[in-house]
Amino acid sequence: MFHSIVRGCAAGTTALNATSYLDMALRGRPSSSAPEDVVERVTEKAGYPVPESDGRDNRLSGLGALTGIAVGVGTGAAVALLHRAGVRPPGWLGGPATGALAMVLSDAPIAGLGISDPRTWSPADWTADALPHLAYGLVTYGLISAAHRHR
Repeated sequence: MFHSIVRGCAAGTTALNATSYLDMALRGRPSSSAPEDVVERVTEKAGYPVPESDGRDNRLSGLGALTGIAVGVGTGAAVALLHRAGVRPPGWLGGPATGALAMVLSDAPIAGLGISDPRTWSPADWTADALPHLAYGLVTYGLISAAHRHR
């Protein structure tokens, strides 16, 4: 099971990143600062802010990317455990549901910390967020399901 989780999460996270970067390349949109902003707020609230020093922005960027990977791995692990427990919707439902779960786990801190209000996002903003998460969900759930079928 561990191997299917790792494979699914790695491939799903790669699909999410590739879809995001493709969107940035095609539309010329900038990367989001939300992951770095979340890290900055959370570390400040925890009493351990990222120090003001050379490389601070790079540290925040790296930590923001790592939190995204953590959400992807955590979501994939939860879905794999549910799958193992017998919760196995068909791919057309399980893939989008997996992506939606990852999207909620990514967007809830953004909204909860007041970094951005999803209620004000444009259709283009929602598309830029939803499509990469859908790609993540389809790939992650597909690989988890395939690993279960081939045991």
